[in-house]
Amino acid sequence: MTQVTERGTSLPTPPRAPVRRRSPAAAACVVGGAVAAVLGLGFLAVLVIVLWISSPYPDSGPGGALHLAAGLWLLAHGTELVRYETLSGVPAPVGLTPLLLVALPALLIRRAARLGSAAQEDRGAEPLPAGVVFSAVLCGYLGVGALAVVYAASGPMPADPLSAARHLPVVAALAAAGGVWEYRGRPLGRLTGPLPGRLTRPRYALALRAGAGGVLVLLGGGALLVGASLAWHGSEVQGSFAALTGVWSGRFAVLLLALALIPNAVVWGASYALGPGFALGTGAAATPLGFDGPAALPGFPLLAALPGEGPGTPLTWAVGAVPVAAGLAVGWFAVRRARDVSYGETALTAALGSLVCALATAALAAASAGPLGSRELAAFGPVWWQAGGAALGWTLVLAVPLAVTVHAWRNRPAKGLAGEGSQDGWHDSGVREVRWAALRRAAGTLIPDFSGTPEEAVPQEPARPVSAPPKRPVLVMPGLKLDLTPIPIPALPAEPPPEMTLAPAAAGPGALVAAGAPLPPPPSPSPLVPPVTGARVLTRRKPAAGPEAGAEGPEAGPETDPAGQPEGAARVD
Repeated sequence: MTQVTERGTSLPTPPRAPVRRRSPAAAACVVGGAVAAVLGLGFLAVLVIVLWISSPYPDSGPGGALHLAAGLWLLAHGTELVRYETLSGVPAPVGLTPLLLVALPALLIRRAARLGSAAQEDRGAEPLPAGVVFSAVLCGYLGVGALAVVYAASGPMPADPLSAARHLPVVAALAAAGGVWEYRGRPLGRLTGPLPGRLTRPRYALALRAGAGGVLVLLGGGALLVGASLAWHGSEVQGSFAALTGVWSGRFAVLLLALALIPNAVVWGASYALGPGFALGTGAAATPLGFDGPAALPGFPLLAALPGEGPGTPLTWAVGAVPVAAGLAVGWFAVRRARDVSYGETALTAALGSLVCALATAALAAASAGPLGSRELAAFGPVWWQAGGAALGWTLVLAVPLAVTVHAWRNRPAKGLAGEGSQDGWHDSGVREVRWAALRRAAGTLIPDFSGTPEEAVPQEPARPVSAPPKRPVLVMPGLKLDLTPIPIPALPAEPPPEMTLAPAAAGPGALVAAGAPLPPPPSPSPLVPPVTGARVLTRRKPAAGPEAGAEGPEAGPETDPAGQPEGAARVD
């Protein structure tokens, strides 16, 4: 049997659009965030295990050391740990975060966010949105963080779950956002809507730079104060270091802890220079005006370098130079080298720079402070709102007037260009950029532009037509006038070319000789070549000018001599 199946003509199917599959890329970002958390945990675990092995009196096994490493990793994110083994039996919180430990997880999360943003572009695929990369990296990191909180709960210093829920996501989110923002080219948003009055929009990048400059000056001053105090109290610091432990492994652990707390001490020194100082317990504070109240200080090398108790001295009052330098730095960096910026914009930029400096100072003060125990040890470090308010006051009072003054000085009018009445305007005004621009415009392309002055800093005039000379000499500087009136050059009369003659017999075939010039002597006869006699020298004749010559001139053809032979031919008699 034969079965016949009728099949119709198949229509061409339209090409399907490529399906965007972002799940593998997002999963890779999640894995990157988890790997960043594991690397941070591994580094601290190796360090704690090494110290545990080198300790002559290990109180617990390797499990206790790993639990302690997980607790330290959570402490690096600002999470408070709880110490149950105290003399009074009351649990004591430990929330003073070593700022040097915060740098490790922050760098790892930032690197994971950058790699997650660049992974798809390296493979030639469509890059993931910034929000997807941020969320994926954050999810992977927080997943490992939750496991660390559960694991550290059975250790000697467990983490407070509520404190971990507050601090761990904040640190991870800030670091991941910084990594994505850096990979995207550090874009800055702009304010929308009109500003009141005649104030124009400030330069936000310039305000950030000015605020960062002020913060760096404050931190530099704080580091200088800490170093000077450690050198001044060198014997007390050395005695405290030796009294804590007598074995080299314990001293090495104390040294590592002191190095991790050096950034905290720098921030405390900056707060001390600003005026509010820092707390040394619930009833004691150290300020430039004095050291008030009894301080419940544990024995530690950095705490041994504190100033002595009692009222302040002129040496402690001199630390006020640090915030003064910070305010001047904010005002200096807030000024742009451009003449199209108004005074209001310059003042607003300096004010925003002061605000940035104050916010950064308050954030650093809050991160560097924390409790070291209960009761008297419940407050250690600067108060964030006091440090931020003092930074805002110092920088705002000094930065805005300095910025406006520097802006007015850079944009003062040129005295030498106002008129000819100035005697020594070049040296009095000091605005060399304007005069140099005027000299270049007057000289045209004779003087190159190698002054390095930006185009926006020099007011440009509309270009004059090339053919229009200036009406009067241009005054470039006192005592120098340039007259740019073009000098007419008379045209030289064109001389007719000399009449050329052809002398084939004397000078060789095809040689041209000027008319009236003496002919060269004939060559000596050769015995192999018979002499040619009757050679003539033919002269080119110009066609007769006249109506009979025609409109287009005589026709081109061979010229003939009077005997009827063509030109260039030799007649032999």
